[in-house]
Amino acid sequence: MQSRVTDQGFEEFVRADGERLRRVMSSQYGVDIGCESTDSALAWAWEHWARLRGMSNPAGYLYRVAQTQARRTIARGRPVTFPPESNAGADSGSSIDGDLAVALLSLPDQQRLAVLMVHVYGWTPIEVGRITGTPAVTVRSHLRRGLRHLRTSLSKGNTP
Repeated sequence: MQSRVTDQGFEEFVRADGERLRRVMSSQYGVDIGCESTDSALAWAWEHWARLRGMSNPAGYLYRVAQTQARRTIARGRPVTFPPESNAGADSGSSIDGDLAVALLSLPDQQRLAVLMVHVYGWTPIEVGRITGTPAVTVRSHLRRGLRHLRTSLSKGNTP
């Protein structure tokens, strides 16, 4: 049985990085798959806590565990979906309209992640890079490309 000190270290880790991981995964893979893969990754983290806590970037490693789980779910035929307009952003006071949701789904995973994490959740490219194990300059590049794609996509959809 694990000691209370180990339990407390895990609880602190989950408080500090668990919700951040859930937001990243939900931004990249939709709420359903994102939450499920985060839960699976946190269960894995509990089972392997002794190994994980010694890593230099445990949140980044756990992101990869969650990402693998999400990709397996998608490979089994489950689609990536975002909440409908009326439910999106219920906690944050914002919503994603139908055209934007469709345009976001058309982005490659890394671009969608960068756009949502920076412009919806207010993270910096450095913070996104830390949890995904990607250099901040690469996150900025994904962000720039994603925004350019969204502008083009949404302007085409709004023209008569």
